[in-house]
Amino acid sequence: MTTRTTAAALAAGVLVVALAGCTSATSESEPTTAATSQAAEPSSEPSTEPDTTGSAEPSATAFELAVAESPLGEIVVDGEGMTVYMFDSDTQGAGVSTCEGQCATNWPAVTTDGGVPDAEGVTGELGTIVGVDGATQVTLNGWPLYYFAGDSAAGDVAGQGVNDVWWVLSPAGERMAE
Repeated sequence: MTTRTTAAALAAGVLVVALAGCTSATSESEPTTAATSQAAEPSSEPSTEPDTTGSAEPSATAFELAVAESPLGEIVVDGEGMTVYMFDSDTQGAGVSTCEGQCATNWPAVTTDGGVPDAEGVTGELGTIVGVDGATQVTLNGWPLYYFAGDSAAGDVAGQGVNDVWWVLSPAGERMAE
């Protein structure tokens, strides 16, 4: 019995520490343009560990994509529920990202340390390219994927339609216009 009690107490302590890391911090870089934020509800519990650095870009380890319900319909999010976007200035299937400099500050690339990520419910074709900073950037139907620095919580879609060039994607990997 003592071993079980000790194991249970240890597990509870680990859980408390893990949950303490789930708090989010706002991004220090302000986006140049922001739309009104709308919340989405992820369709399943995220299975990756949260990023505790306070960055707008979630951790790239054990990366996965999923589908979440939003006011726009079903959209693609990462494993932590953060919305991913595509950029009209990129060329679909070209294998390169055109977002660099200040653009990359406001729209960080969705990257992975591994190969093509897992994607529960995503039916579009997933891939990777070498991003502008040399990191492995995730693609969906040939579109490089990005986060929006103005999204501070899972399900935010504040980047939708910014400058009429930034869009969330459907599970099939298609641009979702408002």
